[in-house]
Amino acid sequence: MQCPVARSLDRVGEWWSILILRDAMRGVTRFDDFQKSLGIATATLTRRLDNLVKAGMLERRAYQERPQRFEYVLTACGEDFRPVIWSMIAWSNRHFAPEGPSLVIVDKESGVWADPVLVDRETGNPLAKPQYDVAAGPAAGETLRLRYPLRTEAPGTALIEQPPISTQEQ
Repeated sequence: MQCPVARSLDRVGEWWSILILRDAMRGVTRFDDFQKSLGIATATLTRRLDNLVKAGMLERRAYQERPQRFEYVLTACGEDFRPVIWSMIAWSNRHFAPEGPSLVIVDKESGVWADPVLVDRETGNPLAKPQYDVAAGPAAGETLRLRYPLRTEAPGTALIEQPPISTQEQ
């Protein structure tokens, strides 16, 4: 699928995968440590680690020859998932923790809690409605263009008007 949400879910949409990445972000690298931390079955952990390696989010590195053992280290792609995890923590604390937060994001120097906000890199403006929405990009196929008919402007280009959806095309 061309949709970036679908592509992302194809790589990490299974909850064990996200928990493995969460643990990798806190320094867990070895199979046994993932298994101990998560209480996950060996076969399931093996499949999920293999999928995350194949997706380019983890790199498998040998750390012992006899018997041969591997560690799983975050790649740049995996590290780029950190803000997603932090956003999930904040979202869950806000909506699903009536007893209060059990995990928070903190400034390591001051210990002050942080509340993540997604902002536009160019302007620094928080990405929120009504100012921002999703639009089809230049590589969008017909299905995405029909689903997201907003006007778009790629950096350094002129405004691109998306055609309105006619009732016959729906």
